[in-house]
Amino acid sequence: MKRIFNIAAVSATLLLSSCATIFTGTKQTVQINSNPPAAAIEVDGVKAGVTPMAVPLKKGFTGQTISLKLDGYETKTFQPQTTFNAVSVVNLLFIPGFIVDIATGAMMKFDPAVYEFTLEQKKAN
Repeated sequence: MKRIFNIAAVSATLLLSSCATIFTGTKQTVQINSNPPAAAIEVDGVKAGVTPMAVPLKKGFTGQTISLKLDGYETKTFQPQTTFNAVSVVNLLFIPGFIVDIATGAMMKFDPAVYEFTLEQKKAN
């Protein structure tokens, strides 16, 4: 019984594994800096911290929406650019792994991984 379980576990691991998901993961850390510093960082409307900060973002075909907010300054909103993660090419030889990379977003990566923004002061009315 234990042997059957081990064979099933190894088979499932091989069938469900994917190179990009295993080697690069489904999240990537992106550095966000602002001038002036100490701007609040929101990722998809959820507070993540203040600049400068390395923010973990979920990989996918579209970047998450990031907003920088600081009193007296205009809010800066942007989406980090995603590009193809070359590690997932290895899975062309193993289609189930390629499908897992697509489903998890691991076949994409954020590029660049560092973002620098100068915040503009609000104009007086």
